[in-house]
Amino acid sequence: MIDSIPDLIDKTFPIPGRFRGALPSDIAELSRLLTNKRGDRSLSYLTRPNFLSAYLHYFLPWNLYRLCLLMPVLNLRLNSGDTITDLGCGPLTFTSALWISRPDLRKLPLEFNCVDRSGPALEAGKKFFKALAAADNNSTCAWKINTIKEDLDIRQPKAARKRKQASLVCAVNIFNEIYDSLSHSDTEGLIKMSANAAKLMHNEAEKDASILTVEPGVPQSGKFISFLRGAFLELGRAPVSPCTHCAACPFISGYTKIIKGRNWIDTKKRWCHFGFETYDAPKKLRDLSKAAKLPKERLVFSYLLTGAQTKEINAKARQTSISENKKNENGGARVISDAFLLPENLFGRYACSENGLILVTGNRERIEELNSLSHIPQNRLVEFSANNQYDKKSGALIKGVK
Repeated sequence: MIDSIPDLIDKTFPIPGRFRGALPSDIAELSRLLTNKRGDRSLSYLTRPNFLSAYLHYFLPWNLYRLCLLMPVLNLRLNSGDTITDLGCGPLTFTSALWISRPDLRKLPLEFNCVDRSGPALEAGKKFFKALAAADNNSTCAWKINTIKEDLDIRQPKAARKRKQASLVCAVNIFNEIYDSLSHSDTEGLIKMSANAAKLMHNEAEKDASILTVEPGVPQSGKFISFLRGAFLELGRAPVSPCTHCAACPFISGYTKIIKGRNWIDTKKRWCHFGFETYDAPKKLRDLSKAAKLPKERLVFSYLLTGAQTKEINAKARQTSISENKKNENGGARVISDAFLLPENLFGRYACSENGLILVTGNRERIEELNSLSHIPQNRLVEFSANNQYDKKSGALIKGVK
């Protein structure tokens, strides 16, 4: 279904021929405003028709493609009558991605509270989702969509505004618009902002809810996600994915646990993110990217899914895998890199585990079957040798994979 999205967007939001030629340059300008010219961007940039059009034809389909890579690995437990609150939803990106990637949910009665500051983006999202649902002739849409125009304030997180707490709260590509104004050396500011973001989402969520945050896969976003993980632990919500453990995050201050007298990695060069090649993205979308001189050969993102709130997650619990994680992930490790060649005809990938960063090694076939985001169960990891060995480049503990 993802292959038909560019055509569906063109049909739903047609651009008159005389304006079509300006689309690539509008995309390029909006991209600059979203990245290295953030200081020149108004928070209401999606109210400008040319930027909204550029967003819908370029950023929306790429964000859908990215989320549809992520959704299959997430344990989103949704039941009939559940409510999903999407903070900073834009043109209903998450709701549309869930429809595309989870056809099993399409006939399940669900209610969506889609919250954003931009009225035009919300209206465009309603129009697109209606077209998306109508394109599936085999499904009757049982979802109720509520669009809510509201300006979220991360600096002063409050309780949900006249809406019931949700079974799933998500925030996709919203917080980077705020924390990127911070200096990359302002660690204390980033920690405070992540704590506020956690409280904002926590206040919208039921006790047993899941909370999903997805951000761009750049270093500042990876640091934010790591601090957000710690903030949720303080609120009694443990990470379910991508983390396979509740131990200290290796990516924020260096892994604090000492392994046989050895500290862990230089965190300045590493952050939690996942990357994918885009060779199977819709050709029409790849062609538009080239026309805007923004070719996308890879997509990267950072994300965090947390589970139900418990009374307390104490220091002891944070050093071991909690029962929910053991049930869902069976400990083990999460792959966070592409495959690369090692000496002696071995191949490797980096992965994150409760022992910190590990270098997983094996023959080419075995390593290449493990894509970025793959979970490796504990019973598939074996000691590389009787005496622990470490990767000279990263300091990671080396383990083989069955």
